[in-house]
Amino acid sequence: MDLPRFFDVGTSLLASSAAMWRGTASFSPAATQPEQALVLYDFEACPFCRLVREALSEMDLDAQVRPCPKGGTRFRPQAARVGGKMQFPYLIDANTDAALYESAEIIEYLAHTYGAPTRNLNVAVQALRTAGAQLASGVRLLRGMNARPSRAPEQPLELYSFESSPYSRLVREVLCELEIPYRLRNTAKAVWPDMGPPWVRARLFPNTPVTGRNRTRLFELTGRVQVPYLIDPNTGQEMFESQRIVSYLENTYAL
Repeated sequence: MDLPRFFDVGTSLLASSAAMWRGTASFSPAATQPEQALVLYDFEACPFCRLVREALSEMDLDAQVRPCPKGGTRFRPQAARVGGKMQFPYLIDANTDAALYESAEIIEYLAHTYGAPTRNLNVAVQALRTAGAQLASGVRLLRGMNARPSRAPEQPLELYSFESSPYSRLVREVLCELEIPYRLRNTAKAVWPDMGPPWVRARLFPNTPVTGRNRTRLFELTGRVQVPYLIDPNTGQEMFESQRIVSYLENTYAL
């Protein structure tokens, strides 16, 4: 379903608001990084997967995302074969030989294993967060839910993103629907002056140095910090701007 651009961006902003903009900042990142990449089987519209992606952004942890939209034939059967059941999110950590379902267990595991602040939330707060994640999926009309025919890339793509970014969401939804695997490089905001729209930083905090693991990496790579940023090693294409990235993905991989 093609949505007018203003409506597409507007509902993505509403989705971030519904989820209370979790997954925006990484002020207390994980103390250590996994040597081998975490593998996450998920699909973008799943509210429980959203909770895990929010935590990954806040902990400053990357993951190899293997999209499993409904009707998908590329990774959904693989997840069931490896894990034994068709349930998402499903996280595999080769560093510890851990494999987990259940968003709360995954989040607790990541915090304890990689030295991020734990989230000892009471039942009411957990219920509120889950409701916000569900509302975010509804606001987006379940984009990122169902698979569409596509060509499989030979190598995974690479996406600089953070969970609450409205523009990054538009790209992740398409990657999910087309079942395109990608390395999610979480680029959450690392200091308070980064919060808010880019023009706020440019006007009020122009001399704030770039900080944050992937924000620094992105700045060194491109000379600026802006998400989403897509790298496709299969074609050599690298680009900013969600609208351009979505068009590229549709023209290159959609059937």
